[in-house]
Amino acid sequence: MLIPRQKTPSLAVETLKNGAFDLSAQSAERGTVICLYRGLHCPICANYLSELEKQTPAFRERGVDTIAISSDDQERTQAMAEKINATNLKFGYGLPLTNAREWGLYISTSRGKTSIGIEEPALFSKPGLFMVTPEQTLYYGSVQTMPFVRPHFSELVAALDFAIANSYPARGEFTGAV
Repeated sequence: MLIPRQKTPSLAVETLKNGAFDLSAQSAERGTVICLYRGLHCPICANYLSELEKQTPAFRERGVDTIAISSDDQERTQAMAEKINATNLKFGYGLPLTNAREWGLYISTSRGKTSIGIEEPALFSKPGLFMVTPEQTLYYGSVQTMPFVRPHFSELVAALDFAIANSYPARGEFTGAV
């Protein structure tokens, strides 16, 4: 389990247009929002990433970078970026499923073609959304077993405004006996 205020696992993937992404080398003032998505086969992911694409400038204004990453290969990732007309959002590809598990993501097996007629990979991770500080500690995290009902990026932007204005720390860090 990832713990707020503790260092996150490593995360390094290739991107479509920005060379290699290595979380440990990120330098945004307030950190990085990492959207780990299911893949090209997921129509809900496409809608979700479209919203992140729209909100990326708002995150950037607040000193936060954004990236969307899946275990898809370069070709499928490029297709997803084109599908959502990405111009702001960075896309990473080739996330090893062992790394997805380190981030607490659930793994699914293929059920064949999805409702949009795209074959699911044999194995793929379920969605996760994280905000990681410049020190590579967890600030915010959400993982899901299903593709439905994900956190809204506009709410995350508003929460970030509150956190900045009030020096609000990451919460949920207690690991002692209860």
